[in-house]
Amino acid sequence: MTALQNAVKTADGVTVNGIAVLPVIDKCEGCDRVREFEGQNFCSSYPNPERKWVGGRCNFATHVKVQVAAAAKVNPLKASKRAAKGR
Repeated sequence: MTALQNAVKTADGVTVNGIAVLPVIDKCEGCDRVREFEGQNFCSSYPNPERKWVGGRCNFATHVKVQVAAAAKVNPLKASKRAAKGR
């Protein structure tokens, strides 16, 4: 892992290019975007990682795999009748 570039420790926390960043939460552990700076882990893509997980899954998370639902089974007889009708 590489350190955050242009990161500066201030009284308010860690700032990267003028943007205050917050430490990652436990759901972020294992993600490829997590970077270490002075003993704490930060997200290299989003300044407030906790907000990304509010809606369910963080869209930047590289360690979470998306579950794809299986395709619905189609009755071959009905499919052939639909094809014959032109639908």
